[in-house]
Amino acid sequence: MDTPTALVTGASRGLGRALATALNARGWRLVVDGRDARRLTTAAAGFPHPDRVTAVVGDVADPRHRAALAAAVGPRLDLLVDNASDLGPSPLVPLASLPAEEFERIVAINTVAPLALLQQVLPALRAARGAVLNISSDAAVEAYEGWGGYGASKAALDQLTAVLAVEHPELRIYAVDPGDMRTDMHQAAFPGEDISDRPAPETVVPALLAVIEGTLPSGRYRAADLQPAGAAR
Repeated sequence: MDTPTALVTGASRGLGRALATALNARGWRLVVDGRDARRLTTAAAGFPHPDRVTAVVGDVADPRHRAALAAAVGPRLDLLVDNASDLGPSPLVPLASLPAEEFERIVAINTVAPLALLQQVLPALRAARGAVLNISSDAAVEAYEGWGGYGASKAALDQLTAVLAVEHPELRIYAVDPGDMRTDMHQAAFPGEDISDRPAPETVVPALLAVIEGTLPSGRYRAADLQPAGAAR
């Protein structure tokens, strides 16, 4: 059996790093990216099989970077994970105070980039009859003060996911809400607050693997509803 290939964006920290680590431990070849060169290099070197990892430094909002990722993937892609996200200003601000250029940046990373990247790698995904995993948020479906820009971008990503699933029945296309996690981004949403009570990103990985390795139909899911029996939370 050929070694499966996964492209994981935002894999230098948090959930992206945790999922990429698990996939690599299962023998997957990885193409990973991140904006911070030092952090990405450190993460890639620490994966279980670094010889099966291609790290590409850059910003998913940059078309040239997306083209570089597609080139690194090659002719076959079994899994695309759109994990890279932008929260917006920290501390969070009300929508009426969110600068238009900040909102444009949030949407460029959280909504436009996942679609544009899929367009780049679609032939490779079709060749593998692969899967797409878009990381969503409960902010996409709930109204939280201060989370309007981020939530709107994730709501749009959910809709893109749903339409792509209808248009590409040959693929499995998912949006998954991982829930609250103890990550740098979540800390940025609550600067100065203790978020140590939130679960670590690694606790969400079993639910994501259940989606990736299972036979669920395309759609939107909550990680909390997908945790395998006995998985730590």
